[in-house]
This record gives sequence, C-alpha cells and structure tokens, in this order.
Amino acid sequence: MLIKSHHIDIDTPTGKMRTYVHQPAQIGKFPTILFYSEIFQQTGPILRAAQIVASHGYNVLVPEVFHELNPIGTVLGYDDAGRDKGNADKANKDVESYDSDNDALINWAKEQDWHNGNFGAMGFCIGGHLAFRAALNKNIKATACFYATDLHTTIIPNKPGQHSMERLKDISGELLMIWGKQDTHVSTEALSEIRQKLLSTDITFEWHEFNAQHAFMRDEGDRYDAELASICYDMSFRFFTRNFSA
Repeated sequence: MLIKSHHIDIDTPTGKMRTYVHQPAQIGKFPTILFYSEIFQQTGPILRAAQIVASHGYNVLVPEVFHELNPIGTVLGYDDAGRDKGNADKANKDVESYDSDNDALINWAKEQDWHNGNFGAMGFCIGGHLAFRAALNKNIKATACFYATDLHTTIIPNKPGQHSMERLKDISGELLMIWGKQDTHVSTEALSEIRQKLLSTDITFEWHEFNAQHAFMRDEGDRYDAELASICYDMSFRFFTRNFSA
C-alpha cells in the first residue's frame, strides 16, 4: 500500500507527547499498532520500520518514549553520547508513565475515523519491553516484542508490583516473542527465566530464537540481518492478521 505520514502532539499526564503517524494513504479503517522505538526515539531505521508496517495495512503510532525528558522532536544518535542519554532517560522515567502514555495513544486513536477497533503493539530493544508493557492494557489484542531488554531486570524504575513481569495476569492478548541467540543484552539465563515465567501463566505466546545479534532488525550498522528481518516482518504480519481476524 502507498502510505502517508504526519505527526501529532498528544496530551498526557506528563506533558505533550510527539507521536509520528504512518498509515495507508487510501481511505478506510485499519488496525492500529503502537510502535515503540529503541532508546534513541524515531531514528531513520525506526521511521523506515514503521513505514514498512504501515504499508501492510496498519495505522502505526510511534510515540517519543521519553517525551517528558527531552524537547519535542529529539532524536538521539547511534553513538556513545546518544546511548548514554537514552540509558539515562530509561533510568529516570517512572515506569507507570508508560501506562498513561499508552492510555493517551489508545484514547486518541479511538476518536479517529481511520481506526477499525483493533489494537496491537510492536517494538525493538527497549521498545520490545514497552510493547510488552502495552500488552498490559486490555485493548491490546496482539503484541510483537523484538529482543526486549530489561524484562529480567529492575533497571527500569518501578514501584513494588509495577515491574512488567510482575503484572503478567494483566495480559489478555497474544504475544510474539522474538530473540537473537547472540544478543549480549539478554543472556541465555535471562531468556530461560522470562520464558519459564510466561509458561507458568495461561498467556498464549509464540517464542522464537534466531542466530542473530541484538538490533538485527535495524537496517543500519553491521548487526543488521536483512533476510532475517524480512522473515520476522512476515511472521509479525501473519500474527497480527490472525489475531485481528478473530
């Protein structure tokens, strides 16, 4: 599909949140995907990934995940300075603010004439975790998490009972969990821990581990695996289609 893109500044309890909207150019109603970036916010690779998803028939909302900690429109570089700033923002944002951000995105989308009632979530790296976090919202039917970081840690600040893995009972939709076996950000032990916790619930989920490094979906840098990225996009689209058709 041909697509169109624009942005909107959505009010949240912690300030205005710049949100980039990528969607089919044709008139119609389509499912809406909350799409979460890495710590660097909407970089070129994230923009292109969101547009790929939109071109398959989805309204894609890309929020600035650290909007309350940066000027509107901030994009961090894939360098030491950008990494340090993004990690600092990750450490300084209240985890419950992600929930109010999700509420604001969903409530705004519900008011749009292009939304067909179906919500999903998708994200890479910390965005994979934030997509997982979005799955706590009952409106989210399907969530694709790519090499989600910090699900097994308490690096993201939280109050007792507020860590994402402590709230598995709140997930009602299906999960698609995708990992790289050579990902140094999530150890083999961490993968086992996360998987066992999911197995202890009645959550419906798929679990896939590939021979790939962290950020293998990012079409920039030497960790990018174009063939695997194509496979994973196709898996995601089939996953969303199945859940939104139910």
